[in-house]
Amino acid sequence: MIYNTLITSLNNRILTVTINRENKLNALNKETLDELHKCLNEAFSNEAVGGIIITGAGKKSFVAGADIAEFQGLNAEEASNLSKSGHTKVFDLIENGPKPVIAAVNGFALGGGLELAMACHIRIVSDNARFGLPEVTLGLIPGYGGTQRLPQLVGKGKAIEMILSAQMIDANEAFRIGLANQVVTLEELLPKSAELLTVVLSRAPLAVAAAIRAINAGYTDGINGFQTEIEQFGGCFTTNDIKEGVSAFLEKRVPKFCGN
Repeated sequence: MIYNTLITSLNNRILTVTINRENKLNALNKETLDELHKCLNEAFSNEAVGGIIITGAGKKSFVAGADIAEFQGLNAEEASNLSKSGHTKVFDLIENGPKPVIAAVNGFALGGGLELAMACHIRIVSDNARFGLPEVTLGLIPGYGGTQRLPQLVGKGKAIEMILSAQMIDANEAFRIGLANQVVTLEELLPKSAELLTVVLSRAPLAVAAAIRAINAGYTDGINGFQTEIEQFGGCFTTNDIKEGVSAFLEKRVPKFCGN
């Protein structure tokens, strides 16, 4: 599919999605969010895609927030609908997706950009990356999950500090507090992301999807994460992959998972 704001490439079952608005520091406008929704839905249902890497065009910015120009003139109801739509169509879609998604963060990840990175399952970041939620400097608060996902990743105290001060942190600090999984050079960013995703794709895909569901359940109001784990654990025993995995272990060979 051809997009106006995205560039996609598929290689060895890894779909790389590049947000391509470099002259706007890859800011998320409505068209970009709509195209991300279409692209991700297609990727999650496409058997040729095992996992996804999301990155930004150029060296300066992953995503430098939402397109603030689109906020002008909104009333409270329209703003709430905008936030709800983004949650449902993109950010929650990524977090709850059945396939692993890595954010390859090159440069600025601010506002909606940091929220996009946090919705991904893993964050590999370049050493020039900068992170922040500056919404309070505009008279706003984060509206795409930032007030919920940041505390989950870095703890309540640090999250409140970052959100209320609106100050940026660098890549090393992001790694120290648990916001980033790995810090690499800009040149290593996509290769390292692909390398890690390749390792994940060598595992049983239905088990990977079950693990994502079980982990997310522990952070979902009204759902018992331990009970979800029990159910997902049991469900794995209905698959052919567990038979292959156990047989391969006992036979001391590398398993060949088929995802069924």
